[in-house]
Amino acid sequence: MENGVRGSAVDGMVDRIRGLIRERGLTVGDVLPSEAELAVMFDASRNTVREAFRTLKAYGVAESRQKVGAVLTDQHQSAMRDLFSFAMDISVDAFRDIQGYRRLTEMSLFDLLSTRITQETLAGMETLNALILRAGTPEEASELDYQFHKLMVDAAGNRTLSETYGMLKPVIQRLMLAGKSQRLVLESVAAEHADIVKALRERDRIGFAYHMDRHLDAGLEFIPAAEARRGGRAAGTSKGWETGDA
Repeated sequence: MENGVRGSAVDGMVDRIRGLIRERGLTVGDVLPSEAELAVMFDASRNTVREAFRTLKAYGVAESRQKVGAVLTDQHQSAMRDLFSFAMDISVDAFRDIQGYRRLTEMSLFDLLSTRITQETLAGMETLNALILRAGTPEEASELDYQFHKLMVDAAGNRTLSETYGMLKPVIQRLMLAGKSQRLVLESVAAEHADIVKALRERDRIGFAYHMDRHLDAGLEFIPAAEARRGGRAAGTSKGWETGDA
């Protein structure tokens, strides 16, 4: 019973601290009030506040920094990204699953983007697209490809969607790596991106859907070959594609 009461008090304190974070609009890098300040603020014991801090740290929401105190972090997102990246097996089914997620998100953004996307954002997408053709490695090209789409997703103004897309970055980027060692593939990606930007500039719903659909399907042709090559590797090797895979 005593442990249950103590646990309830700690859970309640965690909820209060979370409420404080929301009310003050605190974000990553901001410093939380000290244990003593929170104890006075919420009329609680120092031990309860200390245990609540431990819970927040365990979830990767905060960390202790010397001479600073408890600082908000995004380690929970980093942990989720690492988990997705570790667990993801690149296969035809995995490709279809992730691209299916992207269809439900990116291809459904047109109404929001048609009213929210700015000329500055469109120019930024064009800059990233131009850099893809000058990328020195497939990894660099896939990073630029991801940033192009992330910029578009962020422009929709949905914070939850942006955070989810960010957590899936390792998986999405590994899919984007397919074929990036071929010059013709880079040129094709850049052309598809240009068509997407053009459709957004012209507020062309049909054009946007058409070019996004083609773009999301394009990498599928490279997956079976990459999967077959992976199957022939010795046990214990990395599941990621090598630079020359295409």
